[in-house]
Amino acid sequence: MKKLFACTALLICAASLTAQQQPMHESGPPASPPAKESITISGKTISIDYSSPRVKGREGKIFTKDGLISHDPHFPVWRGGANDATTLKTDAALTIGDLKVPAGTYTLFVDISYPTEWVFIVSKAVREWGLEYDSTKDLGRVKMQMSKPAKLVENLKYTLKATGGNKGTLNLTWENESATVPFQVN
Repeated sequence: MKKLFACTALLICAASLTAQQQPMHESGPPASPPAKESITISGKTISIDYSSPRVKGREGKIFTKDGLISHDPHFPVWRGGANDATTLKTDAALTIGDLKVPAGTYTLFVDISYPTEWVFIVSKAVREWGLEYDSTKDLGRVKMQMSKPAKLVENLKYTLKATGGNKGTLNLTWENESATVPFQVN
């Protein structure tokens, strides 16, 4: 009888844990689905893993001082996505802007202190939640070139584009903002 009771209790606990692991968005897609951008240049792969939030009617209320991102604990440093930290993985050493980035895995952040001068941050910290920013772990920072997309960009999007030879650009676009930084595969 004790064995039967123990087995039943174990099954109930297992069922409860399984139910808790079910996604909260059973009725539709996640609010900020996972996304990946990848490119191969000079035989080396560079990829960015991120979660892509949506504007969802909040145009003009995302990047302002009292907007959506201002509620993050490290504002004006932003995780450059949603959920888990945005991750850069590179098979080769890169030069991003003038920052030397050895081959490896990094976390990406963006300092949006100045709307016309965003700063791309490469952090040596990895496998963390997106809001766990620690400036002492910065590998470095690079100014980004700002522009305005032709129309509203509903889904946050990273784009890696080859520009010839061993060079390319990394672009982050969302809402009414587009920020780009050049890189080179070394």
